[in-house]
Amino acid sequence: MVSFIKSVTFDCHEPLRVAEFWAKALGSDVDEDSTPDRARVEPAGWGGPSLWFVRVPEGKAAKNRQHFDLRPMADAGDEVRRPVGLGARVLRDYVDPVVLADPEGNEFCVEHNSVGGVGAPR
Repeated sequence: MVSFIKSVTFDCHEPLRVAEFWAKALGSDVDEDSTPDRARVEPAGWGGPSLWFVRVPEGKAAKNRQHFDLRPMADAGDEVRRPVGLGARVLRDYVDPVVLADPEGNEFCVEHNSVGGVGAPR
């Protein structure tokens, strides 16, 4: 027998704020039973693990040891601008991928796809 990934958990200062960012970024909603100390985002559409956001006292101290790689379903440039409009910031803009950080600094990547490029390296 094997296991599957049921959920991915983020330690953060403001679970609801970070959950709202990821819900909007992934086309989902924050679970109605979420609280300021613990919030959950269910996967949208095709499924996948749930995302949990749990309040912790300490801040982020270093680069993530794991991160999400997002593959856009439309133009990759648009899919970089959309999370930036939700509160993310671009850390490194390569042709592939663009590395961003969510509102609490957790890194994630937006990959290039066949629909459109992201931009020139900086």
